[in-house]
Amino acid sequence: MTTTLDTRSLMERLIAFPTVSRDSNLDLIDFVESYLADHGINSTRIPDKTGEKAALYAHVGPQVEGAIVLSGHTDVVPVDGQAWDTDPFEVIESGNKLYGRGTCDMKGFDALSIWALVEAKKRGVTRPLQLALSYDEEVGCTGAPPMIDAMVASGMPRASAAIIGEPSMMKVVTGHKGGIGFDVHMRGFEVHSSLIHTGVNAIMFGSKLIDWCNEMNAANAAKAPLEIDEGFVPPYTTLHVGMVTGGTAHNITAKDCNFVLTFRNVPGEPGELWVKAFEEKVAEIDAEMKAIHPDTGIDYTRKFDVPGLKPEVEGEAEEIVRNLTGDNAVNVVSYGTEAGQFQERGYSAVICGPGDIAQAHQPNEFITIEQFKAGEAFMERLLDSLG
Repeated sequence: MTTTLDTRSLMERLIAFPTVSRDSNLDLIDFVESYLADHGINSTRIPDKTGEKAALYAHVGPQVEGAIVLSGHTDVVPVDGQAWDTDPFEVIESGNKLYGRGTCDMKGFDALSIWALVEAKKRGVTRPLQLALSYDEEVGCTGAPPMIDAMVASGMPRASAAIIGEPSMMKVVTGHKGGIGFDVHMRGFEVHSSLIHTGVNAIMFGSKLIDWCNEMNAANAAKAPLEIDEGFVPPYTTLHVGMVTGGTAHNITAKDCNFVLTFRNVPGEPGELWVKAFEEKVAEIDAEMKAIHPDTGIDYTRKFDVPGLKPEVEGEAEEIVRNLTGDNAVNVVSYGTEAGQFQERGYSAVICGPGDIAQAHQPNEFITIEQFKAGEAFMERLLDSLG
């Protein structure tokens, strides 16, 4: 007899797979694929180029267009260096909270979605339901585009609405900032630091580009925001460098300096506008370096490019989720999701999921039992609406 797991058990199984973005997620995908198959649901996996990771999608219900997609990612951020009071890859209940890496972001929603898909199969819905589970969301939303493209090209009936279940406290989120990231490599020229004027210190020249980020943030904060951007916190484009590596010794001008420079752009400022500004500043600093030594300079590659989610006029996904939640407030967020990638490919998209984004990526990550039950109730109402 096929075993059907409840939502809590499904989340416990998913959390037990340590699918940190740097590692494989195939054990989790194997489990989901097998579990769905046990319930008569065929699924399709889309492997990445290395074969170490995969996305998965599935369809339940009549083979007609107009499905609703439940979309989540399977990867989680690392726990390295974080002080956890419990095993991060085991769901631990304490008080009214369920602790574990991914309970909030976003294996809780993944579990609810898998449960809903199996229930949709059992109940024989008249409007189809689809599941889409990606990889590498946490490193720049790089796993969703090939998955969505495969869904579109596969001949599977096209869905008309996508619900991306990032933690939003079950509020309806209709917009988020875009995100662009660059891997930056500053190439210096080594000399003894007493002869610094003849060398090119990659770290010190890198600091010029980093300080440009500070200058742009200050300038952006000082501007009056456009009306379209006023709901964001903060209501302007931000630039950020979170890690820097480089150098050999305190008395050698640094030969190398590496960092990732990212932009979170508001809808009123297209990402390419900031790419151009970045490239102009890079060219300016690169010229300064080469004036000292011709073999130096700046190399950069675009690490990720996440389109923002734009509020839709009479969007179907928004209408569906507002009817299911009763939330009629206007909500936008500053973090990035895969919603913009669905929207970019012609899907009406909205964000709505259980949990508080403030818990995401934190040690002792949790989702409250109340929020998890709110997610369950949402899925029940969704299934009822599918007939």
